[in-house]
Amino acid sequence: MNIESKRIIRVLIVLCTLFVGLIVYLSYFETFQASKVVTNSYNKRQWLNEEYVLRGTITDRNGKALAYSEKVDDRQVRQYKYGRLYSHVIGYSSKEYGKAGLEASYNSYLLNISDNNPLLEIRDKITGPREKGNNLRLTIIHELQSYAEQQLRGKKGAIVLMDPKSGEIFAMISKPDFNPATLREDWEEIVEDKDSPLLNRGAMGLYTPGSVFKVITAAAALQKTDIDQTYTCEGSINIEGYVLRDYQETAHGDVDLEEALAESCNVAFSQMGIQIGEGALREEAERYMFNREIPFALMTKTSQFPNRGMMSKPELGATAIGQGKILTTPLNMALTASAIANEGRMVKPILVKEIISPEGRTVRTSSTETLSRVCTPMVAEKLTDMMIKAVETGTGKNARIRNVKVAGKTGTAENETGMAHAWFIGFAPADNPKVAVAVVLENAGSTGGKSAAPIAREMMHAALNRLK
Repeated sequence: MNIESKRIIRVLIVLCTLFVGLIVYLSYFETFQASKVVTNSYNKRQWLNEEYVLRGTITDRNGKALAYSEKVDDRQVRQYKYGRLYSHVIGYSSKEYGKAGLEASYNSYLLNISDNNPLLEIRDKITGPREKGNNLRLTIIHELQSYAEQQLRGKKGAIVLMDPKSGEIFAMISKPDFNPATLREDWEEIVEDKDSPLLNRGAMGLYTPGSVFKVITAAAALQKTDIDQTYTCEGSINIEGYVLRDYQETAHGDVDLEEALAESCNVAFSQMGIQIGEGALREEAERYMFNREIPFALMTKTSQFPNRGMMSKPELGATAIGQGKILTTPLNMALTASAIANEGRMVKPILVKEIISPEGRTVRTSSTETLSRVCTPMVAEKLTDMMIKAVETGTGKNARIRNVKVAGKTGTAENETGMAHAWFIGFAPADNPKVAVAVVLENAGSTGGKSAAPIAREMMHAALNRLK
């Protein structure tokens, strides 16, 4: 073989390698990246569809229109009937600022286009575009959404209210909020606001959980046979030089697990966490979706259990009471309460109940799916009894509802601002759960029992009256 032939062969090898590499890249892009690019809120190609497709209507579960589009002088105008009320659920659809919320995640359905199916794209080019998009029917109950907004008005934080058995979200409110109807006029003020009104705190707000995490520590303790059954609380404990205190250094005396949860005893739970051990406590937290992505119709942040591998005893004691570097979202804690209410089965949260075609045909229906089996029904029953006592005689008294048995847990979470977050999670009726709730008041500077529990009570009470 002469030198010229060898050069030709090398060139052919290089060209074939480049060709194969291009095919591999295009295959990878089409399989893993194309949908992300197509659905990106800043992809201008999306707006070509909106020139001839009337965007679908979004309604609550009972058919009340929440967002819809109208033709005004040959242009499409998106109407947000309730302004701020659904700013973090429905979001916005704006040529200038992209899309957010359900307007982003369900954009293809709302425009009745098939971004990921080339054959359907070709069909649309041949037959012409469709004139109307699909409609979304949410699981939200408008009256409960409105009531939740009233409860949080003037505060920072979030409320998530849901059916613990089906996973359907009845209300999701985040404060502060914004008005999608006046987005263009308000944009600069919104993005410069240090309180981050664009952030959906319900699904993406990461907070120190404080004592609401103790239900997970308690769940781990119930499954261990080699830990203490009673603890002596003198109001504080010294763990290798780190002093951990109870609220106002209240000495609870000798307490068992049920009494420790009811009184939210830090001393008992810190010792409990050390005995459980880092590995077992992490495994328990991960059953409750910590360090795992929660599938949801909206963007979410992942709750974080520290993954150090070798926590010191002070770090482990602090983590067991929901302090330290542990972080969670209100959605995750609503799911935690729901899992206990649902005999240890955590279900996927549902926000969109149905997708309905312009002709009224059901395109897709959401069904209940199990995310995680967090514990056995027996453990869930014991946790429920503990949470009932926390409401009846412990720190959650302000969540009591007349003639209804309520299970709950308060939380007062210290953080870097020096102003504690106030938490409450719970469900009712405890003996036949129909509603679960998570409430967080950001930097409230007060206890969960004082500030968050009354709001949770109002939301559960309103939901039970509505669901009769």
